[in-house]
Amino acid sequence: MTTPAFVVLEDGTVYRGESFGAPVTVYGEVVFTTAMTGYQEMLTDPSFAGQIVVPTYPLQGNYGINEGDVESRRIQAAAFVVRGHSSTPSHALSDRTLHDYLNSQDIPGVSGIDTRALTRRLRVSGVMMGAVAVDVSPEEALAHLRQGPRYEAIDLVQQVSTNALFAWEGGSRPFEGQEHGDRKRIVVTDYGVKYNIMRILERNGCEVIAAPPGATAEEVLGLRPDGVLLSPGPGDPVHLDYGVQTARALIGKTPIMGICLGHQVVARALGGNTYKLKFGHRGANHPVKELHTDTVHITAQNHGFAVDADGLPSELEITHVSLNDGTVEGLRHRSAPVITIQYHSEASPGPRDNEYLFDAFMRMVWDGRT
Repeated sequence: MTTPAFVVLEDGTVYRGESFGAPVTVYGEVVFTTAMTGYQEMLTDPSFAGQIVVPTYPLQGNYGINEGDVESRRIQAAAFVVRGHSSTPSHALSDRTLHDYLNSQDIPGVSGIDTRALTRRLRVSGVMMGAVAVDVSPEEALAHLRQGPRYEAIDLVQQVSTNALFAWEGGSRPFEGQEHGDRKRIVVTDYGVKYNIMRILERNGCEVIAAPPGATAEEVLGLRPDGVLLSPGPGDPVHLDYGVQTARALIGKTPIMGICLGHQVVARALGGNTYKLKFGHRGANHPVKELHTDTVHITAQNHGFAVDADGLPSELEITHVSLNDGTVEGLRHRSAPVITIQYHSEASPGPRDNEYLFDAFMRMVWDGRT
């Protein structure tokens, strides 16, 4: 016996499907992603916090769930809306189904939805607040939805980040002030960091320490970093005045790399502005042009806000642009060792083509310049 479930949009549109995962009702911003694989990495990506995620690829769950593909300590998406999900996954590492995974963390799913039609509506009208309604009627869900807060009104970083220093050594553990020897020490400001960022830094021979998002510049510099990475994360950067103040004070004092939300924080720290995109960039196949080499990279992306190219300070140079809509995808400081990108060089999911940017960051760490 299947349980009916509904996807309800704020404009009153209702899609009927079947419940899987946890049979609960949730509210959030409804967004689509064009990645064809990587549903476990998507679900655990903190940048999806507060959002109902709709993959455009019709089949999800076909290779199951394993412990190695998580990008944070738990599922971060509010709900998962799919055309179909597999109850008989096939993969040597799989230890449970997508249904079991969602249910174990009280996250609802809806299957049987025409996700292409839903995606088209979001592309035309823009992302909307919505509900996955399982134990209430669509009318009740819509009434509640229209009275609730909007996605961009919430500081979601506080919901997904650490509140204490931790070190990364093949996993997270409390930081105890240990010496890092001849390894370079990288401090990651955790706005919603993905594990693969820290895995890559570790593979580059770094000691990696994650700091809470509200850490001051004095606290970060007190850790004696050889470089600082401002992490990705969810939501509107307008709420991150604390991160902006820290980034502003760090520029020129240590090499800095900003990824996604960290990129936006750096831009705002130097006087730039950000704005909300109509339907965002989410997926593993977004083309980005690197301007100084004329090279096109296929990138993984997950963001709903962008840096405004107009009014950027003269000390920031645009290094990358989206070939889909021309938005800013990368910046470089003209005199200080600072580089930023809007997309995810750590992939997970997505192509690994852009890990070369960590090499560029490490060159800055070693010689203190871009």
